[in-house]
Amino acid sequence: MDMTDFPDDLVQTQAAWNATYDALAAPRPRNTTALRRRLLLLSGRLWWHPYWETVPSVPAARCELRQMARARGAVRVA
Repeated sequence: MDMTDFPDDLVQTQAAWNATYDALAAPRPRNTTALRRRLLLLSGRLWWHPYWETVPSVPAARCELRQMARARGAVRVA
């Protein structure tokens, strides 16, 4: 699967999910209720995105999406 196959909104949602998860996993996070609610909202958006109906191997594509979003996040931090 090519990295460019993912729609931009799906990649952005995954990146937002990663950032929210990281904020919640940080030592002594603030606003944990808001972070948990946001994580649930983003999880639903990721899970039910229409893109997944077009992919032959959804588990592999989900894994690639997570890896790609993490890699992009690492590049932005560096």
